[in-house]
Amino acid sequence: MGNLELIKETMSSIEIAELTGKPHNDIMKAIRVMEPAWEKVQQGKFSLMFKIRELPNGGHKEEPYYELTKTECLYVATKFNDEARAKLILRWEQLEKERRNGNFQVPSSFKEALLLAAHQQEEIENQQKQIEANKPKVLFAEAVSTSQRCCLVSELAKIIPQNGVTIGQNRLFAWMRKNGYLCNKGQCYNQPTQKAMELGLFEIKKTTITKPDGDIIVTTTSKVTGKGQIYFVNKFIGKED
Repeated sequence: MGNLELIKETMSSIEIAELTGKPHNDIMKAIRVMEPAWEKVQQGKFSLMFKIRELPNGGHKEEPYYELTKTECLYVATKFNDEARAKLILRWEQLEKERRNGNFQVPSSFKEALLLAAHQQEEIENQQKQIEANKPKVLFAEAVSTSQRCCLVSELAKIIPQNGVTIGQNRLFAWMRKNGYLCNKGQCYNQPTQKAMELGLFEIKKTTITKPDGDIIVTTTSKVTGKGQIYFVNKFIGKED
């Protein structure tokens, strides 16, 4: 295609971290926190990608990162401090200036224009294929991001549907009882079974409440551990170990 070059239209969260001097994990957390509002307004999520990092033992690890448009970058930057936000804005201005000054060459013929259009369409299709292929990984990564704390079954019921697996709170409770993760009768109804506890999928929190008349009530709350969140997400997306 000669000297024709595609314009760089996105910036990765890795580049943003390097530019602003912030840890990449902090940038990822900021993006995840802001994504629900963006999805509600724009009817679409940010583009989550994965890169392969080689490990010292010879293995490899998939690490998530985001590819953001200029508009998405500036939206996320509203959470940054003034200095970091200024660096990001100036970097986008620099990229646009470089583009205007010749980094992007205008097609000199109809044939070159067609080739450029075909190349751009191919890039878009390849990116879409990667997004589709990564859907289960997206959900898995989101589950891992929540695994630092335990959550209620009702919260897990909100995590699972985020990437296409439809299930509500009541159906999830019923599924867990049917498959032997929660007790289905008696005083232990909806509490973890011995099997689930041995697998480390749940923890039980007991709260003591003293009533005005002096009576003491002990309430039991079942919470899904970080390991349990990943376990159940993998169950529903078909990525069991």
